[in-house]
Amino acid sequence: MPASDTSVARRFGRTLSRRLGRPAGGTGVAWAALGAVICGLFTGALASRVAWETSRPQPDRAEAGAILTEVFPGHDLGDIDTPPALFVVYAHPVRLGTVKTLLLGDGGEYQESATGAAAFGAPPVPAEQIVAVARDRLRSSGWRVYDPQESGGTTCTDKVCATPVAVTDTAMIARRGDTILNAMISSQAAVDATYLTVEVHRAPPPAVVPAGVLGTLLGAVVAWAVFGWASRRTAGRRSGGTVNVLIGVAMVLWWLPVLLTVPLLLRHHLDEPHPAWHPLWEWLGQPTASLLFLVGALCVLLALGVAAGTRRGTSTAL
Repeated sequence: MPASDTSVARRFGRTLSRRLGRPAGGTGVAWAALGAVICGLFTGALASRVAWETSRPQPDRAEAGAILTEVFPGHDLGDIDTPPALFVVYAHPVRLGTVKTLLLGDGGEYQESATGAAAFGAPPVPAEQIVAVARDRLRSSGWRVYDPQESGGTTCTDKVCATPVAVTDTAMIARRGDTILNAMISSQAAVDATYLTVEVHRAPPPAVVPAGVLGTLLGAVVAWAVFGWASRRTAGRRSGGTVNVLIGVAMVLWWLPVLLTVPLLLRHHLDEPHPAWHPLWEWLGQPTASLLFLVGALCVLLALGVAAGTRRGTSTAL
């Protein structure tokens, strides 16, 4: 490359770094750092969700039926429900009609679907025997079986609950390859209740982790550059206060769900066995807090608009 071309490239690089790479001091640095991290995580979550599309479809009736017959012989689990999509909201695919549900507090219902079946009535054998037989059959079939989790409660045999009956529920989890089995075995004896509920679903495909990492890094770099540009463009101008306030509001709206959700999910993972971690977007409080995310995104867009409308070398107010 000629020396003149090299000099031009260096000057262009320095100019680009000066305009995009470095925020102004003070508040601009803090907002740029927080914005880069959270935007990187949002981008990583989106990339990981896209990578989920490389997953195999959820087990069909034939595959699920073979698993149920193998693990729970002698139980009437013939009525198998198959999901309509890989991810669902209240067991329905995501459509325009479900946007309202996601935005108004029920975003937590957006989750991976599963193929399921249930057995009704009183258990034909003690619940402890069902658990023991299932664990033995799972291990002999190559499944990794996690320690069962027991929880207790009471049920009533009549409307006034004169004679409450103790009930034990045992949660059992196993994984083989990319398939995860969740079962709940209950000691209840009511005719109209379920004593055995089973779901089988897919584990995250291998592409999810690298896609999430790459998306996080790229998103963080781009966000740092954009927030740095907005900070430098409005530094020392009256519009800088407006930009800082808008971005500050966005950071609060974006980070608050994360600060509330991460401790809860971490405790949940430590208390119960998990063949696969919850997806990245759930750790960010999404889409449960999707309304906060959208309001924050609007604030950022307004801030960037103010920055873009600020003329260099002039004082501008919104």
